[in-house]
Amino acid sequence: MSDLKITHAGTVQTQAQQGPINPAAPLGQAGSAYIATGDPVNPPLNQVFVAITMVTDTQFDNSGGLIAEDAEKYMNTEDAAHDLGNGNETSVEGTGGQELTDVVFPAGMTIYGRWTEIELTSGSCIAYIG
Repeated sequence: MSDLKITHAGTVQTQAQQGPINPAAPLGQAGSAYIATGDPVNPPLNQVFVAITMVTDTQFDNSGGLIAEDAEKYMNTEDAAHDLGNGNETSVEGTGGQELTDVVFPAGMTIYGRWTEIELTSGSCIAYIG
């Protein structure tokens, strides 16, 4: 049991109040998939890819290469996440985001989000399911 304390709006909760922490839970506890250029890859039903590590320099297909569970919240190739007009920020969406197109992610980089489909134009990656 750690001494972890979580505070929110003036409330302090200890680890005992939060329950056990599973360090692997948010990052691939449901497995992983190696993906190289080719057909679209999808996680099991009711799950998503939560992290993607590039094995080689990798580019996602510009049309459907990285499909977000929530296109307004997670970067993707279908829509610009967090792209409200300046001054229109909300508690869940920011401004200035752009659609992910023509970006080459370098080998060794890991990106985090919640995606329901991955298709590569080039390269290879490991996608972690959560």
